[in-house]
Amino acid sequence: MNQQLTPIVAELEDAQERVHRLVAATPADRWSVRADPLRWSVAECIAHLNLTTKALLPLIRRALEEARRQKAPHTLRYRRDFLGWLLSIMAGPMLTVNGRRIGKVRTAAAFIPGGDLGRDTVVDEFDRLQTEQIGMIRVADGLPLSAVRIVSPFDARIRYNVYSALVILPRHQRRHLEQAEDVWSKP
Repeated sequence: MNQQLTPIVAELEDAQERVHRLVAATPADRWSVRADPLRWSVAECIAHLNLTTKALLPLIRRALEEARRQKAPHTLRYRRDFLGWLLSIMAGPMLTVNGRRIGKVRTAAAFIPGGDLGRDTVVDEFDRLQTEQIGMIRVADGLPLSAVRIVSPFDARIRYNVYSALVILPRHQRRHLEQAEDVWSKP
């Protein structure tokens, strides 16, 4: 597999392991409870990742089909476009300056979790989506991922290439898994 795709797969696998560590570390009675009314619960953080992944996967799948149809040569080096680079920074772990976290982004209503957030349901869905993402990345190897663009499911005015989308996914997961790990870490 391309040396740029391998770390993305590794990050997705690491995210899956982190979710399972969170499950083991979070008592069942705290899973869906907010420690702070203004911040999400562990369940909400992971359910949000499920919502965003479910929105992106069909777009990436269609873009990969388009990339297969292109007669572009085998790609040795993928590149994020400017918007993809910027979004990967914004979607990633929040920056800390003088002990204060900066970079909070308002979540669109469609991506705010609600409904049944039972542990098994949320984690099983996360596992299934991770497996699907990893499989998609493996079949994307060698395709012109930098040449095919998707429209952001979060803002229809924003378009970025598929390689950027693949980089954004695990960075976004890292951001919200850090958030989930922090829910009950402070007394």
